[in-house]
Amino acid sequence: MNASRRRGSSAGLGLVALVMVAVLVGLGVWQLRRGAEKHALIAALTERLTAAPIALFPPADWATLSSVRDEFRRVSFSATYEARPDAMVYSSGSAVRPDVGLGTWAFLPARLADGSVLVVNTGFVQNTTQDRNQQDRAVKPLVTGQPVAMTGYLRFPEEAGALTASTSRDKRLWFSRDIGAMAQALGWGNVAPFYIDLETPAPASGVPKPGPLDVHLKDDHLQYAITWFGLAAAVLFTFGFWWRSQHRST
Repeated sequence: MNASRRRGSSAGLGLVALVMVAVLVGLGVWQLRRGAEKHALIAALTERLTAAPIALFPPADWATLSSVRDEFRRVSFSATYEARPDAMVYSSGSAVRPDVGLGTWAFLPARLADGSVLVVNTGFVQNTTQDRNQQDRAVKPLVTGQPVAMTGYLRFPEEAGALTASTSRDKRLWFSRDIGAMAQALGWGNVAPFYIDLETPAPASGVPKPGPLDVHLKDDHLQYAITWFGLAAAVLFTFGFWWRSQHRST
């Protein structure tokens, strides 16, 4: 009777151990796949960020652009900043601009020669208190009524999430790069489905501060995979030790 119970207990624990090992190995394999995907993404982004700028895609092609295929492409174009209210986007630091910290990004609409409008992130304004007057002084010199030759990076907007702070309309301050909401609230009209992170030119004052992007993606997938595989091995070792001790006592 006791032997039968022991066999049943061993079989039950063996099944549990097998399921745990399968899950842990599966998680390890998944991390390895994620790591391979991340390496491919890093290679693609590095190629885009270091490539020579290309001419901005014509408006007829804008609907075909995608964040997966076209994010961070360097483009060159000429546009005139519109004399419309700017939008500021809160920044507590940036994963792609290591030279910035707490402050805001200054977003402005700019009109192309064909009349199309796109949104330009003209650069960083160091402003810990989000002082609207300081931001106005930074942006005003950009609006000259003359076309400006620009080079920047193609970026795609983000919508506010459930935990995103609410927009401050008085300060024209957003907490996500939702250019559609900005355009609607500030009367920018129909804008391109992307925006430009400006690389050059920098204004004479240096503010707003544009600059090159430097993407560093966190890549801990191999470490995580080793952890999962190690846990799977630990489960096997523990079950094997228990199984041997049970059979030695019979």
